[in-house]
Amino acid sequence: MATNTKTRKAARYAVPVAVFGVAAATIAMVPAFANAGNPDLPKVTAQQLIEKIAASDVQQLSGSAKISTDLGLPTLAGGLLGGRAGGGVTGGSADPQDKVAQLATGTHTVRVAADGPDRQKLTVLDGKDEYSLTHNGQDVWGYDSKSNQVFHEKDGRTGPGVERKAGERMPASPQEMAQQALKAAGPTTDVSVGDTAQVAGRDAYQLVLKPKQAGSTVGSVQIAVDAKNGVPLRVQVLSSQGGKPIVDAGFTKVDFAKPAADSFAFTPPKGAKVTEGADGPGKDGKDGKDGVHGKEWGKGLESIPGLDGLTGGAAGAGKGDVKVLGEGWASVAQISVPGGKGLKDAESAAKDKNAPKEAKQFLDSLGDKVTGSFGSGRIFSTRLVNALITDDGKVYVGAVTKDALVKTANSAK
Repeated sequence: MATNTKTRKAARYAVPVAVFGVAAATIAMVPAFANAGNPDLPKVTAQQLIEKIAASDVQQLSGSAKISTDLGLPTLAGGLLGGRAGGGVTGGSADPQDKVAQLATGTHTVRVAADGPDRQKLTVLDGKDEYSLTHNGQDVWGYDSKSNQVFHEKDGRTGPGVERKAGERMPASPQEMAQQALKAAGPTTDVSVGDTAQVAGRDAYQLVLKPKQAGSTVGSVQIAVDAKNGVPLRVQVLSSQGGKPIVDAGFTKVDFAKPAADSFAFTPPKGAKVTEGADGPGKDGKDGKDGVHGKEWGKGLESIPGLDGLTGGAAGAGKGDVKVLGEGWASVAQISVPGGKGLKDAESAAKDKNAPKEAKQFLDSLGDKVTGSFGSGRIFSTRLVNALITDDGKVYVGAVTKDALVKTANSAK
């Protein structure tokens, strides 16, 4: 299996938190000390706290966590992007790419367990139903209790000569989110230490990352770090417009003892339908065609002239040319839709009397028309990410405000 395929295979289980990919690779430290708070902890600098996180070698834990995501997605668009917007994650297929991506909307309670790089388990609770994703050695199992369906896949990243990082198969943990946030912090980021806190009954420092640039939809990323062992216990992504966090993921209970070995054992229940997975995110082994976006974003729309290219380009961006404009928190991806199909084609197709009702609903969900020196188009807006889809077949998307997005599109070459 090629290296890029291995990377995609691991990435398919990641919870999409788009802001973590927008900044540069090095950290610009701001000398700052923990403020007085409860609990009373020794003062540390931001650099010392980051070093504490980096030095943490905790690979064994179990506990419960709560994940709340408020992207402000319109109902239809939320469903197209990730299943039932704000709904549960159970029912239907047990494929992880259909289930874990739905953690990007609503509030969910999860149980997590980890024992080194080759054994992790994530269980999403939804009333009496649950969905579990278990990685045990060379096997990855997904199980949906409501539909009694099982997904099984061999993990090609396990075995002699394959280097693995602890937590690769625990995407919904605050640790994973915090590591991604720290990788994203760069010269465009102010890094400081905020008030101390208690998370899951443990004393914690809070590392605060703030964009230096104007125009970001992100006000700050706050990471609560265990004062004893350096494990991130909670991650909050706060909006620059205020209000409740865009993302709030934190442990409510955590234990750093070694989990029981049988925590990672899985046998398909009697009568369960078992589906064997294929390499890569799509059923045909190709990126984007049958993966999360191919199944959800373009569902019911791909057969419509104009909308086929639009939905494929906006969601499956790998099919088009992609440029990154700007840097850090203000960076914007410019995507050229293959064939130059844009909103004019889509709007004409949606007016056809034979077009399904989803076509017009899709266009309406994209928001209001905007104009500029770039031409004209529509802006699809969430609390975190804004996307401008132009009439001539380009997509501009980033964790920036509408005004900043239009300004970037106007200055694009």
